[in-house]
Amino acid sequence: MFVITLHYVAPLDHLDDQMGEHMKFLQKNYRANIFLTSGRQVPRTGGIILARARSKEELVAIMKEDPFCRLGLAEFTVTEFLNSQMHPAFKEMMKEFE
Repeated sequence: MFVITLHYVAPLDHLDDQMGEHMKFLQKNYRANIFLTSGRQVPRTGGIILARARSKEELVAIMKEDPFCRLGLAEFTVTEFLNSQMHPAFKEMMKEFE
């Protein structure tokens, strides 16, 4: 499991101009069963994505396709973690992705 952290490096109006394309990018990766949940940080300085992938390198390649990152509007980090405990409902949902 991975946590992707985006940090905005451009003014918010520049990000807002690309929001439609960013949303298409997110939806593509939800359909591919890679992204599990995502959203803005509070305050709005970046975003968080919880993801599944075969490797960290795969996610790095995927994130380079994000319009925010590709256009230099945001930087990202990918953190891998071993999921050792989870809510029973989440555990049941994760079975769908195996």
